Amino acid sequence: QVHLVESGGGLVQPGESLRLSCTASGRLSYFMAWFRQTPGKERERVASSNWAGDSTWYGESVKGRFTIARDNAKDTVYLQMDNLKPEDTAIYFCNNFPEQSIQWGQGTQVTVSS
Repeated sequence: QVHLVESGGGLVQPGESLRLSCTASGRLSYFMAWFRQTPGKERERVASSNWAGDSTWYGESVKGRFTIARDNAKDTVYLQMDNLKPEDTAIYFCNNFPEQSIQWGQGTQVTVSS
């Protein structure tokens, strides 16, 4: 069974950047995605990528600021987050898409606050 471990979160000020990593204990799925969740809200997809990384999707709220990338040899997916805003505050997770069939990791907390 594949496990996911997210890392790279932290407390930053508005306008700053973070790079999140998600490492799988096995081979990545063809489509991988980053999701985020805040208390009381549904988990939402923010970015996804195909195996080669040449077909990506971004949510409207992060388009132009976030970049998803993957290193399949390292079984790792990244999320580069630039120009962070307070509304980006959430716990960030990765999983395959659309199935979301891998057991969810613990996520990594991102807090954007001045």
